[in-house]
Amino acid sequence: MIMAKFEPIETTERLYVRVARRISKLIESGNVKPGDKLPSERDLADMLNVSRPSIREALIALEVSGVIEVRIGSGIYVCKDQSVPVTDEGVGPFEILEMRLLVEPAACALAAERITNEQLARLQQIYIELERTNGTQQMEAFDEQFHKLIGEATENTAIDKTISWLWVIRGHSQLSRGYHRLIVEEGVYPRLDEHKKILDALMSHDPAAAKSAMRKHLITATSSAAQHFTDQQ
Repeated sequence: MIMAKFEPIETTERLYVRVARRISKLIESGNVKPGDKLPSERDLADMLNVSRPSIREALIALEVSGVIEVRIGSGIYVCKDQSVPVTDEGVGPFEILEMRLLVEPAACALAAERITNEQLARLQQIYIELERTNGTQQMEAFDEQFHKLIGEATENTAIDKTISWLWVIRGHSQLSRGYHRLIVEEGVYPRLDEHKKILDALMSHDPAAAKSAMRKHLITATSSAAQHFTDQQ
């Protein structure tokens, strides 16, 4: 395993781009060769003195580009003998999840106070579709509808548009789109039981329960997405 080639870097530009570029240049120079195993996400974060989310975004950029390969239960390996241009490929998936965690729990609490019977009926129907498509890629479309309807139910245009915008950038960002494809291939899908708890809290018009259920859901979603890297030693 490569342990001595990484040094802390400064944080004066988009961090994941700098981290990815550093690793890519090491590969180009021959210091890190195809087949070499990289340090774990945790060790890379310590070596480069950056946050683990920034390491994740950098590794995503390199994996989507085919520079590295994550082998489940084994580690992170170099699979190209040259670097690739590292550019800003859009908002990263963990950046989006972090923003959602800031916005959506409070939005869900507000929705619990204001959601109409008609909106609850629509939300119930979306949940039925989530059940029907559980564990398939078709589930993703209904997951988006579920969360966007909660934004609509806040009766706050700024919140509604912010939640919708987060789904738009998830689809438009090359980095986020590429990583989402990878974890779906590994069987990571929205959690049905967590959506049911959110639905139940909204139907009870319970703001505290709605906020808690949404927060737990997004924390779990972040942890599930991170397993792609954090399981590697």
